[in-house]
Amino acid sequence: MVVAVTEGVKISVFSLFEERMSAAPQGSFVFSYRISIENQNDYPIQLLRRHWFISDSNGIKREIEGPGVIGEQPVIAPGENFSYTSACDLQSPFGIMKGFYSMQMKGTSALFKVQVPEFSLIADFMKN
Repeated sequence: MVVAVTEGVKISVFSLFEERMSAAPQGSFVFSYRISIENQNDYPIQLLRRHWFISDSNGIKREIEGPGVIGEQPVIAPGENFSYTSACDLQSPFGIMKGFYSMQMKGTSALFKVQVPEFSLIADFMKN
């Protein structure tokens, strides 16, 4: 698990290789990741957008940007957290992901970025 705090928002990430959903001989490797977003501020925040940078070990790089996460733009109250699970596919057995969320201080027009720390996507058979 990797953890980072930016602007009073704690991001925790756990990734997992999904062997049953992968097809290694065909170069398809699926990874799930669970992200927990904890608001350590004394005001509510809303996650508006996500921006991902995905790098495959075979040199393929992707950038993904869009509204919210898993179809939601959650409002997170002070001291509360929001967790979700999503997935990513690679063409090799390992890679990395990192990115940021665009957040808004609820009730204002103040926008800020929260970094999602870089995390590894590693197929189980590649681990020592």
